[in-house]
Amino acid sequence: MKIKQVATLLPFDKLIKLLICLSIGTQLIIILYNNYTGFYPFDSLTQFAVRLIKGSFLSFIVYFFITILNLIAIQYLNKTFDWQHQTIKRIVVQLILTSLIAAAVALPITILVHWITPYPMGVEIILYTNVIIFIIINISTMMILEGWYYFLESTKAKRITEKLQNELSQIRFEVLKSQLNPHFIFNSLNVLSSLIETDVNKSQQFFDEFAQIYRYVLETIEKPVVTLKEELNFIRSYIFLQQIRYGEALRYSVNIPSSALNQMLPPLSLQLVMENVLKHNSISEFQPLHIEVYTNKDMLIVKNNIQQKVSNYKSTGLGQLNLTKRYAMISDKKPKFRVETNDYIVKLPLINTTYYESSYH
Repeated sequence: MKIKQVATLLPFDKLIKLLICLSIGTQLIIILYNNYTGFYPFDSLTQFAVRLIKGSFLSFIVYFFITILNLIAIQYLNKTFDWQHQTIKRIVVQLILTSLIAAAVALPITILVHWITPYPMGVEIILYTNVIIFIIINISTMMILEGWYYFLESTKAKRITEKLQNELSQIRFEVLKSQLNPHFIFNSLNVLSSLIETDVNKSQQFFDEFAQIYRYVLETIEKPVVTLKEELNFIRSYIFLQQIRYGEALRYSVNIPSSALNQMLPPLSLQLVMENVLKHNSISEFQPLHIEVYTNKDMLIVKNNIQQKVSNYKSTGLGQLNLTKRYAMISDKKPKFRVETNDYIVKLPLINTTYYESSYH
């Protein structure tokens, strides 16, 4: 396992700074304690500084190797004994690994130092003492690393959550904004004004369907998913308003089995698709637009014949991106958009109720 891969668990530059501080702090404690007990006193500030520099350098090397081994242990334990479900096992195994790592580092270092400059007392006592000291130090180090790692992960999770919430709020705003599109309102009110003068009954029906659209928007804008049945009822009102405007030039058909009606999708998905269809295609009695809605396995399919408008308007692709993001909030499934011969086809994944409840609740 490469050091760089292990070090990615924590910011490498900050990790080095932490190890430097730990090294200096450890040596200060050791030097001052030895001086206080008379075990190894220093005679001058120069001697103190030399010992501090040399000791800190050696401590840094020891801390570095111990830290790398600790990070390898943390990486292994995160995969095999997670804190949430195996807390007791994690604590026991981590204490054992931490002690073994400390002993594995303390033994060769103590023997090497004794070989270079023999200890005045027996090496066995020094070995035992150093192993205990290293275990205590390493348990403290492991606690610092675990606490730091947990803090970084929780901070990262919080940032991701905030980002998703912001994206979701933006998506909801865009959907609501598209429903409150001034052109849509202006055209609808113009049609309603004409109907009032020519057909009072139909104008009342038009007004009811118009109100139904905005009632549905307000009721579902905060919902992550709705049933296909709810979405189809809504889109029936939307298409009704459009057919009043375009007449027989706009032809709409639905072929959905009752078994699919309780499956789910993001609210206002169909409206977004329909809006794009009407936006990008010309509609007239000489060029009627056919929109078909049907299902194929776990997909809701919307198909229309292509009658590209002759205009300077260029598609930005925001509608497709919006729909893809909304699906990403609730599922790993993605909508599909493609051209087949003379038809444009959109495939919207239908989400099973059981799948949604088990994955997102």
